[in-house]
Amino acid sequence: QVQLVESGGGLVHTGGSLRLSCAASGRTFVGYCLGWLTQAPGKEREFVAAINWSGTRYYVDSMKGRFTISRDSAKNTVYLQMNSLKPEDTAVYYCAADTSYSSLRNVAGTAYWGKGTLVTVSS
Repeated sequence: QVQLVESGGGLVHTGGSLRLSCAASGRTFVGYCLGWLTQAPGKEREFVAAINWSGTRYYVDSMKGRFTISRDSAKNTVYLQMNSLKPEDTAVYYCAADTSYSSLRNVAGTAYWGKGTLVTVSS
């Protein structure tokens, strides 16, 4: 059974930092693009960041300069370092995986995603 398990969410104050981790199991995601999606209350699930097998990184504009995505292929794990957090970053963060960036970017059609980890940024 393929699983993506997120961890690292929590409650932080404005300006704080968190590092989210996503451990994949059930298969080795060789050649896959891994990334993160968010869903805030009352909103649709949205793309946040991704990193493909070769290391190319993609970010939504609002996260550029504050968030950094990385992966450790040997550990089958993807990370999201979140700095300078703002209340508007509050959301459930979901780890996601698909065969390509374009496929992952199509949120509705993403092949795999986890159960999510809640990030709450207080003011």
